[in-house]
Amino acid sequence: MSPIELFRNDHHACLMFTDLVDEDGQAVQANQFLIVDHGVGAILDPGGNLAFNELFLALSRWFPPQNLSYLLASHADPDIIASLDRWLTSTKAQLVISRIWERFAPHFTKVGKTENRVIGVPDAGGRLPLGRSELLMVPAHFLHSEGNFQFYDPVSRILFTGDLGVSMTSGEEARTAVRDLRPHIPRMEGFHRRYMVSNKVLRLWARMARQLDVKMIVPQHGAPIEGKQAIADFYDWVETLMCGIDLFDDRAYQLPTARIDAVTRKLQPQLRVA
Repeated sequence: MSPIELFRNDHHACLMFTDLVDEDGQAVQANQFLIVDHGVGAILDPGGNLAFNELFLALSRWFPPQNLSYLLASHADPDIIASLDRWLTSTKAQLVISRIWERFAPHFTKVGKTENRVIGVPDAGGRLPLGRSELLMVPAHFLHSEGNFQFYDPVSRILFTGDLGVSMTSGEEARTAVRDLRPHIPRMEGFHRRYMVSNKVLRLWARMARQLDVKMIVPQHGAPIEGKQAIADFYDWVETLMCGIDLFDDRAYQLPTARIDAVTRKLQPQLRVA
């Protein structure tokens, strides 16, 4: 299936790939992105090995891989950069990732592959030149990773939010932007309650994000959120969402008693004497 053009003018384009991984229930749906400005390209959250072949072939139809300058990783999860070794072999692109993960990324590659090819971003973020434009590395720490960045494209006014704004959908459903947030919340709520660290961090993020001129919020999983009202509603929703450590107490920290059955791969409660 063809990528979705999130934005395009004569010199700048943002493409979204939603369905490069077979949806057989074994791997979560994930989006990958290509941003090109005046012939210079960057891939955002390139994905794992499951997506590499399809993404590389699809990319080749739209953009010469040898002109790829950056691999931007919001954080270091396997669905983000497990394919790093293959990208560093196939292109001359540099990896851009939080300084926290700079020395962990080489574990995805052969020895020496990352030498002089990693740009470690400090916690405060920064502005990364791309063609005649730039991308903003926006701090999003603990949403959900310790070192986490989102990517704001001032030309398209798209904020690529990584795991914030994620919804549980199919690749086909992810192709359609959400313009009414309320019926979409059930597809987001369970993920955010578990994967976002705390309401405090969400409130700090929302206060910062409101300062950007955002036309579309595009997560790494699921559908984009588009339109002034839907985006404002998203900010309002995360500001009041209790999640992560807000929901944990001593009940989550008990010594385990259930046995894991290696055949059925399920837990079996401990038998008790009557």
